[in-house]
Amino acid sequence: MKGYREITQEEAWNIMRNEKDFTILDVRTPEEFAAGHIEGAVNIPLGDMGEGEICELPDRSRRLLVYCRSGVRSKMAAEKLAAKGYKRIEEFGGVLTWKYGLVR
Repeated sequence: MKGYREITQEEAWNIMRNEKDFTILDVRTPEEFAAGHIEGAVNIPLGDMGEGEICELPDRSRRLLVYCRSGVRSKMAAEKLAAKGYKRIEEFGGVLTWKYGLVR
């Protein structure tokens, strides 16, 4: 059983527009992030999610909206986050199919 929910990009966009208590997590490389990311996203590359604490994400009960480029790394990151005890993880794929705009 996976410890996260897969949601559609439309669902993620509705959360971003209408809710307040969440963190958007981009797990791509810093170079990919700099080339264009979802506004308000925090960049923590999948490769930086080691065995220890993730100091940028201290609240394990906060809602996390996780994405990457195509949806592969975001699923891996969501599994790692669940294993670390995060409770409200929602994975919504990648920016390749994101139609709601990116910022640089």
